[in-house]
Amino acid sequence: MAAKLEVRNVRKSFRHNGSSLTVLDDLSLTVEDLEFIVLLGPSGCGKSTLLRIIDGIETCDTGSVVLNGRDVTGRTGEGRGMVFQASELFPWRTVLQNVEFGLEIAGVERKERRETAQHYVSLVGLSQFENSYPHQLSGGMQQRVGIARALAIKPQLLLMDEPYGALDVMTRDLMQVELLRIWEIERKTVLFVTHSIEEAIFLADRIVSMTPRPGAIDRIITVPFGRPRKEELKASPEFQALRRDIWNSLKVTAHV
Repeated sequence: MAAKLEVRNVRKSFRHNGSSLTVLDDLSLTVEDLEFIVLLGPSGCGKSTLLRIIDGIETCDTGSVVLNGRDVTGRTGEGRGMVFQASELFPWRTVLQNVEFGLEIAGVERKERRETAQHYVSLVGLSQFENSYPHQLSGGMQQRVGIARALAIKPQLLLMDEPYGALDVMTRDLMQVELLRIWEIERKTVLFVTHSIEEAIFLADRIVSMTPRPGAIDRIITVPFGRPRKEELKASPEFQALRRDIWNSLKVTAHV
């Protein structure tokens, strides 16, 4: 059976100060159906660029992206949904209208898209706020809307680019637990970008640890903890030992 996602020999460079800067160098990755994969690495290693290439909103110099056996390189949509670090909500639309947006673009009939949006707003725990505007919501609530909007189009692959990076520590921890609750219900294949080792371990089935620029895969770690996971796991000796192991390997490749 074919993998859910295959990233094949992707290379990406940008022009910087008149010269070529390689961000990703011959990177390949295979993701199985329903896996929760976390991309972990230092700033500038190409994690977000890789996610944007997978989503089709960024082109690669060479290589390809294959989803469900189909080449989707450089094409947006087609079974992928993205959640960004900034919620990217439309300030003039209510929560419900923001969640409806992707369905509206896809030409879904008004009644159906309203019912679908209400379902996902409820799933992320915001039913009482469906008529609120983004400026009336906390950062965590705005990110819930972003997740609901991405899920509403029923993607086969959910891409999450540091969605909790701008949140305070307590809200971030709560949102990690909330995300796992939603994921257990929806059962999507997920690629999640983070700088946080703790967040990576808590969320992932496998952690893809990347080298500093030019980004390549340094190590893939299978997380040994079962599911469902609770916050208390983070205090366990096994969790802390894995955290130290990953931290030590990242230090070896880090450019200080």
